[in-house]
Amino acid sequence: MSSSNEVRLQKFMAECGVASRRKSEELIELGKVKINGHIARIGDKVNPKKDIVTVRGKKILKEEKLYYIMLNKPRGYVTTVSDELGRKTVLDLVDVDARIYPVGRLDRDSEGLLFLTNDGSFANAMTHPRHNFAKVYRVTVRPGVNEEILQQLRNGIEIDGRKTAPCEVTVIREENNRTVLEFILREGRNRQIRKMCEAVNLEVARLKRISIGPIKLGMLPAGKTRDLTSNEIKKLLRSAYPAEKEESV
Repeated sequence: MSSSNEVRLQKFMAECGVASRRKSEELIELGKVKINGHIARIGDKVNPKKDIVTVRGKKILKEEKLYYIMLNKPRGYVTTVSDELGRKTVLDLVDVDARIYPVGRLDRDSEGLLFLTNDGSFANAMTHPRHNFAKVYRVTVRPGVNEEILQQLRNGIEIDGRKTAPCEVTVIREENNRTVLEFILREGRNRQIRKMCEAVNLEVARLKRISIGPIKLGMLPAGKTRDLTSNEIKKLLRSAYPAEKEESV
C-alpha cells in the first residue's frame, strides 16, 4: 500500500519547477530521471521527504516558499529564463531569491500582463489548453479596418495550416490611419494575433495583454511587479478547475 506522503513523480517534478507534467513524463520516458539512483519509470511515485530525485544527474527540490508574481512586461524583453543571444529577459525585471519562471509567453515586441511563479502545479493550471482562459489584448493596427476584416478575424484565420478558434474582436477607437482593437482569445498559439492580422494585411503597431481570466493588469506601471493576492490565486484556480476542488490541483 502506498504512503499518503507519496505523489506521482511527474507531479513532483512539475511542483519543483522542472517542467510541465507532460514534459516531465517525456524526461522520464527518455531515462533522464532517477529515484534514489535508479532509473525512473512512468507510474512511479515518490515521497518528497525521503526519496532523492535527480534529473540529468542534478538533485531537484521543491521550493519551500511559493511565489505568484504579476509583471507588466515592457517591450524589448523576451519571455524566457535565459537567452542564448544575450537579450534581456523578463527575469531581469524581477528581484526574487528563488528559481521562478514565466507562465506562458509574450513575444519580445509585445507588452502587458504576465505571471511568474515557482509553483509547477499553478503554471500547469494556467497553461493547460483545456482550461481555456479568456485573455484580453489591446491591439493597435494600421491602416483602418472594415466590417469584412473584423468578421474574418472573429470567425478564425488559417495560420500555419490550421484555423484559429473563433474570438471576439471589438473596435475601441479609430484614429488617423490606425485603429485600436480589443481581442479576446481562448487559445494561445505562438504570435497568434500578429499572424492573424498579417493574414488580413494589417500591421500591428502595438500589442498589450490587459487581462488573463479574472485578473486584470490595472494600473501596474510598465516593468514593475507585484505579488498576486491569495484571493486572486484562488480566483484563477477556480476558473481553471470550476468543477474540481482546489486541493486536487
